[in-house]
Amino acid sequence: MIADALRKITGVFTRRIWEVDTGSLSRFRAFAVQTLRLVYVAGREFTEGNLTLRAMSLVYTTLLSIVPILAISISVLKAFGVHNEVVEPFLHKFLEPLGERGVEITGRVIGFVENMKVGVLGSLGLGLLLYTVVSVIQKVEKSFNFIWRIERPRSLIRRFSDYISVLIIGPVLMFTAIGLTASFRSNTIVQKIVSLEPFGTVFYMVADKAPFFIVCAAFTFLYIFIPNTKVMFRSALVGGVIAGTMWETAGWAFASFVVTSTRYSAIYSGFAILLMFLIWLYVNWLILLVGAQVSFYHQYPRYISAKKKSVHLNNRLRERLVLLVMYHIGSHYYYSQKPWTLHSLVEQLNLPIDPVQEVISLLSRNSLIVETGDEPPAFLPARDLETIPLQELIDTVRQVNRDTSAVAMHLVPLPEVDRVMDKMDAAIAESLGEGTLKDLVRAAPSIQT
Repeated sequence: MIADALRKITGVFTRRIWEVDTGSLSRFRAFAVQTLRLVYVAGREFTEGNLTLRAMSLVYTTLLSIVPILAISISVLKAFGVHNEVVEPFLHKFLEPLGERGVEITGRVIGFVENMKVGVLGSLGLGLLLYTVVSVIQKVEKSFNFIWRIERPRSLIRRFSDYISVLIIGPVLMFTAIGLTASFRSNTIVQKIVSLEPFGTVFYMVADKAPFFIVCAAFTFLYIFIPNTKVMFRSALVGGVIAGTMWETAGWAFASFVVTSTRYSAIYSGFAILLMFLIWLYVNWLILLVGAQVSFYHQYPRYISAKKKSVHLNNRLRERLVLLVMYHIGSHYYYSQKPWTLHSLVEQLNLPIDPVQEVISLLSRNSLIVETGDEPPAFLPARDLETIPLQELIDTVRQVNRDTSAVAMHLVPLPEVDRVMDKMDAAIAESLGEGTLKDLVRAAPSIQT
């Protein structure tokens, strides 16, 4: 009875969220409704299990890569002589919700790292070490690309260059941030300002929340850098703040759980510390993925709907979208304007990213467009516009399902149907004539971006 009542109340609540017209509400109430919709959709993604499965996969990868990652970070920081002042406090802060067990795990992990001798590994061992480190970031990128509906990951060369750059530069930036913070606090002018009220109270309040701001900044950076697409800073910041808040809340809740979990130690004995560590890793990865999901929905609010929808184009819409995409790409190329990226095309066409990405992949496979080497990549026509017939674009769409050739071979023919199909093909060819993409571009006005 209680479950049915709660289900009915939840149903009424969610229906009212989606039925209200936000355009008729005040700015504050419209923001509240949009926030509730965002929370509902993010919660739906969580309950469907996709994020939880990926978080569990990342826990396994973390166990394999945590020591190599810390080994590389310590090797970089040793050049500055500050590895003990950065890595160990950082790891201790991360495992702080585990209480005394966190201190024990920190000591063990640091011991493993210090016992790792890179010189003994040899070339093959060093290569495997780097591969292990890169693989965890690659798996995170795959999870982010899944959330952002991105089909193509970074190329192999870009993975190594980008990931290794982060692993080398990241510790340096961490050390620099800590050094600047310490220098700022010890600055004479700052000390004089702090001695005055209410500046002193405000300063210490902000300083007390500095770890929270650093965590939010770290999440924001990951949401911008990891996905193989352009993420707007505002959307990444929203996801970063929400993820940072969840991380702080989860840390407090987990610490409370650890304090009251003495019976688990009695049951699992020495395995209790490993169990707590695995659960905490899982919670952290889950928070990271949920924040990425929030960033995605904030950047693409058209995906926010009461029911999860999959965008499937029929042939007519796919033909129209192919012509639109090729027109935009060809127009900017013809008029020497800035090339279109996937993100800018999505914004221009006012569509979800899935169908636009599908058409981009189709055109690329058929050698009609090429990617630039920019970051993010832009798109250019693969040939001169006058050598791309409109008929070829239509044929590209109609032949999209090449796997159906086996079905066509076994299909029992009927002459009357074949004649109708031939007439349709002839009518399309006659209608398009000798028209090319250049004719389409010159007939339509140029679009500025």
